[in-house]
Amino acid sequence: MQLSRDELKRAYRRMFTIRCFEERVEKEFAAGNIPGFAHVYLGQEASGVGICHDLTDEDYIGSTHRGHGHCISKGCDVKGMMLEIFGKSGGLCEGKGGSMHIADLSKGMLGANAIVGGAPPIAVGAALTQKLNKTGKVAVAFTGDGGSNQGTCFEAMNMAVVLGAPCVFVIENNGYGEFTGSSYAVGAPSIAERARAFGMPAETVDGTDFFAVRDAMANALERGRAGEGPYAIESQCPRYLGHFVGDPQAYRTKEELEETRNRDGIRNFKERVLEVGLLEQSDFDELDKEVLQEVEDAVKAALAAPFPSLDALETNVYLNY
Repeated sequence: MQLSRDELKRAYRRMFTIRCFEERVEKEFAAGNIPGFAHVYLGQEASGVGICHDLTDEDYIGSTHRGHGHCISKGCDVKGMMLEIFGKSGGLCEGKGGSMHIADLSKGMLGANAIVGGAPPIAVGAALTQKLNKTGKVAVAFTGDGGSNQGTCFEAMNMAVVLGAPCVFVIENNGYGEFTGSSYAVGAPSIAERARAFGMPAETVDGTDFFAVRDAMANALERGRAGEGPYAIESQCPRYLGHFVGDPQAYRTKEELEETRNRDGIRNFKERVLEVGLLEQSDFDELDKEVLQEVEDAVKAALAAPFPSLDALETNVYLNY
């Protein structure tokens, strides 16, 4: 389906926002302004944005430890995210979640998760909510190639098939689970084929191609919204940096890193859209300027904001029913 100019601008804006946001997170982390660890989504922008492009705020997603890109893809506020990553008051979780635990229920973002393979069981539960309430909406579980080996993922896939839950399992295969290559750690020749063995349709897609990812997601949404059960997508999208910011990546060759950088989903998107004349260079220039200013303003706000007070230590820790 042909996208409108506004939709193309939205897709590009979100991909470019992820790129600028993550590059700035990398810089601020190196400067000592961000506590804990940071796992950036550089190189995988087209995957998250392609998956989330046609989702609504009522569709749910569950994320991973590398979740900034998923948050932005789902429409979470950039300033609120930056405040959260800095551990400051006013963050989306009031500075208590940090980089690996950002959530925004108003956007259907059920949270990033430091538990490897933690999202699939949560997403299946959310998908069952959609099914029982007859909303016609879905839930998406983002997982990595490493997380796809977890029992939590296998059990969630089986349960989704058995119960007919409208859950989309998105396995973002960036080639490595921490420092171990997926070619070694994943026993099956294809993650999509392994998912298909559970009894659901599955496909493999170039995760650096926004249009290909969106097309695959359209198949998943058609099935899920029609009440026909789960779907799996293996999105192959090599990461630009290491497992975490500061990872020296001694396990990757220079040739591999150069090849990875050449697979730039944002550049490819821009070239294809310009080639067919759907947007002009001036459109991209304007969007770039807006995004750079938005990220800059978010960092300034995060640097200036106070840390949460001690009085807030025990608030919003548990939900009482």
